Amino acid sequence: MTRQPICTDRAPAAIGPYSQAVRSGAAVYLSGQIPLDPASGQLIVGDIALQARRALDNLKAVCEEAGGSLGDVVRVGLYVTDLGDFAAVNAVMAEYFSAPYPARSTIQVAALPKGANVEIDAVMVLG
Repeated sequence: MTRQPICTDRAPAAIGPYSQAVRSGAAVYLSGQIPLDPASGQLIVGDIALQARRALDNLKAVCEEAGGSLGDVVRVGLYVTDLGDFAAVNAVMAEYFSAPYPARSTIQVAALPKGANVEIDAVMVLG
């Protein structure tokens, strides 16, 4: 099976040896997005809701570049540095996703790249 890398300048460039997403068949595996501004590459400063929105906007841009949308996402991985932020991030996710909601895991981590407080990855299925 072939792997097709997905790349858009509407989301931050990869900061390591990985692709923003990879399509294999109908599945698109989206790398984690942190709240980086795509134009400057700088971390968005603000509360967890603002950071979650930026991460989801980045994820949305990669979905669109792959030919889909957040409505095609079947699984989301949510990584936060403080589970106390769960309710705020959950409320933001409700702005971006509608029923039937994707499956999701939420994991507290010790740290994230560039000092981010949230990272979100996903799996999308097309067609």
